[in-house]
Amino acid sequence: MSNTKEIIARNVFFLSAIASAVMILAILVLMIALGIPLFKAGNFLAIWTGPWAPHKGLYGIWPMISGTLWIALLATALCMPLSLGASFVITSLGGPRLRRMLGTMVRFMTGIPTVIYGFVGIFLLVPLVREGIGGPGMCVLTAGMVLAILISPTMILFVTDSLLAVDLSYVQAAKALGANRVQRLLYVMVPRATGGMAAGIILALGRALGDTLIALMLAGNAIQAPRALLEPARTLTAHVALVKAADFDSLEFRSIFACGIVLYLFATTATVAVRVMLRKREVPT
Repeated sequence: MSNTKEIIARNVFFLSAIASAVMILAILVLMIALGIPLFKAGNFLAIWTGPWAPHKGLYGIWPMISGTLWIALLATALCMPLSLGASFVITSLGGPRLRRMLGTMVRFMTGIPTVIYGFVGIFLLVPLVREGIGGPGMCVLTAGMVLAILISPTMILFVTDSLLAVDLSYVQAAKALGANRVQRLLYVMVPRATGGMAAGIILALGRALGDTLIALMLAGNAIQAPRALLEPARTLTAHVALVKAADFDSLEFRSIFACGIVLYLFATTATVAVRVMLRKREVPT
């Protein structure tokens, strides 16, 4: 009887995995099929590397790809010191009360709506950047700073889990040899959690690449490839949100499927990288 239940459960899980894979591939096929009119209308390479000028018959999405990478990479870079420091305090450096308070705060941040971060950025950060540094205020720097705060809970929670998953016997052995908290963290926990920590960074980057509202509210939505942090930009997700009101049969509307394909590839690359990192973490050393 138990063997029958195991076989049924195994088959159900296998079919669920197959269904998930089929749906994911179907989404990609659908985006490619709906984007075919755009691909046929002009130079295929120019769609990915050319400028956006619909009045001239140019539907290149490179400015949006560039803006997405600028903002997402900046947000991840700004988020790393904050997230790693918070994770180190939660796992080993802080006292019991500080650990509980900081952990509760991080979990609370995960439930704050994105639009709240956007409003805080508009009314607080944009004027500070405009008056203190210069530029329009709504730019790559502003969007990247707010997005860094938004994605920090993802990185903190994942890095924290990776550090806490380190075999406690190694930590206790280092403590018995006289290692203090910092030494145990740097020489025992971090080296054995690098795969999971890297996976957390990649997941945070993936969330930054896929965010819509922060870029839509704070980046300025200028259709240009930014060359500096104080320049406005438009991301792929913001472009989809702004262009979707166009006529369905227009090439301008069809460009959102090209954006979707790029975002799909970004997400797939991040997922594969996380799987590789987690697999390395599972290999005993």
